[in-house]
Amino acid sequence: MAPDWLRFFLYTNQTSSLIYYSLLSKMADDKENKKIGLKTTLDMVVEGCRLPVKMSILPNEEEEWPLAEILSRKEEKGKLEFYVHYIDFNKRLDEWVLPDRLRVEELQFPKKDQKTPQKQNSSAANSRPTTPDRELQDKKTTVDRSESDSPSPSLLSKKLSLPEQSSPAAKLGGQGQTPQSQTKSNAGRKRKAIFLDEDSQDAPATPQPSAPPQQPRQTGSMSSSHDENIITRIKNIETIELGKYRIKPWYFSPYPPELTTISIVYICEFCLKYVKSRKCLERHRTKCTLRHPPGNEIYRKSTISFFEIDGRKNKMYSQNLCLLAKLFLDHKTLYYDTDPFLFYVMTEYDIKGFHIVGFFSKEKESTEDYNVACILTLPPYQRKGYGKLLIEFSYELSKFEGKTGSPEKPLSDLGLLSYRSYWSQTILEILVNLKPENGERPQITINEICELTSIRKEDVISTLQHLNLINYYKGQYIITLSQESIDTHNRAMAKRKIRIDAKCLHWTPKDWAKRGKW
Repeated sequence: MAPDWLRFFLYTNQTSSLIYYSLLSKMADDKENKKIGLKTTLDMVVEGCRLPVKMSILPNEEEEWPLAEILSRKEEKGKLEFYVHYIDFNKRLDEWVLPDRLRVEELQFPKKDQKTPQKQNSSAANSRPTTPDRELQDKKTTVDRSESDSPSPSLLSKKLSLPEQSSPAAKLGGQGQTPQSQTKSNAGRKRKAIFLDEDSQDAPATPQPSAPPQQPRQTGSMSSSHDENIITRIKNIETIELGKYRIKPWYFSPYPPELTTISIVYICEFCLKYVKSRKCLERHRTKCTLRHPPGNEIYRKSTISFFEIDGRKNKMYSQNLCLLAKLFLDHKTLYYDTDPFLFYVMTEYDIKGFHIVGFFSKEKESTEDYNVACILTLPPYQRKGYGKLLIEFSYELSKFEGKTGSPEKPLSDLGLLSYRSYWSQTILEILVNLKPENGERPQITINEICELTSIRKEDVISTLQHLNLINYYKGQYIITLSQESIDTHNRAMAKRKIRIDAKCLHWTPKDWAKRGKW
C-alpha cells in the first residue's frame, strides 16, 4: 500500500489535470458560442440596415467609421460580403466590404414599412442651383444689403445694364418646359431607354422651396426623375482596361451580365468594343483597323483633336461610348437610341493613334438650345485642364452657330465645378480686358456678354451673383472688381495652358430641321 504522502501527491496532480482540461473545454465552448453569436448578428444585417463601417483609407491616414447603409449582401465560396453606401458621401465610394469592417454592435434596423429612400425630384435635390432662380427670389434682400454697404469709388467699377425682367421666364433643365414643347420634341421618336439611378450625393443639397411634382423630361440624354432600382445602385463592373490604363468604375453601367462576373473588362481604345479577356482583345486588335474615332476630324492643334460622330451613322461606336461614360456618370439616363445625338470626342495623338480623353454629346435638335447633353473627361485625364477644354469647345461651336447655349441640368458635382470655373474665368476675362472710353468707366450689358461668350443669359447672371460681383449703387447695378479678384483671376488664367484656337476649327453647322430625318 502506498504511503500517505504519495497518495496525496497523486490526488493533487489528478485534480489539477481535471481543472486544466475543464478550463480548456470552457474556453473552447466560449469561442464556439462567440462564433455562433457573431454569425447570428451578421444574419441580422440585411438590406436597409445602417451601421458604422470602416472606410477604405490610405496607409498613413486615420481610420474613419462613417455611417453606412447596407444595399446588398452576397456569399460566395463561404465568404460573406456586404455592399455599403456611405451616408453623406458620393456614390462613387460605395463598395463591397467584409464583416470585419462592420461595427455590428451599433446596428440600426430599418423602420417598419420604410423602403430604401427614394428621391422624388432628385434633379432638384441632388444638385446645387445652376440658375439664378432662387438667388433672384432673394434679390430684394441682396440689394438692400448692398445699398447699405456701398462700394468704394476707388474700386474698379463697371456699369452694368441688367435685363428688365429680373426673373428668368424659362427654367433650365426642362423644369419649365411646357407640355406642348415636350410633345413637339418627342414627335416621331421612340427610344428604348433604361432608367438609371439618380440617388446621388454628387453636390451639396441646397434647401429648395416646396414645388408640385413635375413630369420627367423626355428629351436629351437624361430624365429629371424616375423610379429607383436597387440593381442600378450597385457597381457591376470591377475594373476596366482602356489602353494603358486600368480604371475602377464609379457607378453602374448596363454591360452584358457575363461581363459582371469577371475581374477586368478589356475595352479597345479606338472602337470601344468590350471583351472579357486580354487574349480576346489581342485577337480583336489584329482585326480592328481604326486608329481614331469614326467620324470627321473637325479640330486639330498640336496633339489635341476633336472628332464629330453622328449617332445614326456610327451607332455601335456611339452605344459603346455611352456604356463607357455611364461607368463614371450617375445622374444620366442611358438611351440605346443614339440617332438624335452628335458626339464630339476629344483625343490625344501619339505614334500609336488617337487616344480618347473625353467627349460631350448634344442633341441635333434641342428645343431648349442646350449645347451639351452629356460631358465627361475620363479619370486618367482629369485635373489636367481637359474638362475646361471640352466646355470651351462646346461654346466655340455655339459661336459658329450664332446662338447662346447651356448644358443640360442637373450637373454632377464635378460638372458643376467645371462649368462654374469656366463661366467665371470667361466672364472675368472680358470684364478685366474692357478699356475706358472717353475717360469714363467702361460699360457693358448682360446681352453683350452673352454675345461675346455664347453663354446663356441665366448662366451669366447666376455666375456674377455667385462671384458676388453685382452691387446696387446709386440707383443702378454695377459690377465691382477688387484688385484681389483680378489677381486671383490672373493666377487662374496662367494655369490654363491649353486653349481652343478658333482658327483650327473647320466645321459648318447643319440645320437638322431641314434635313428631315436625321
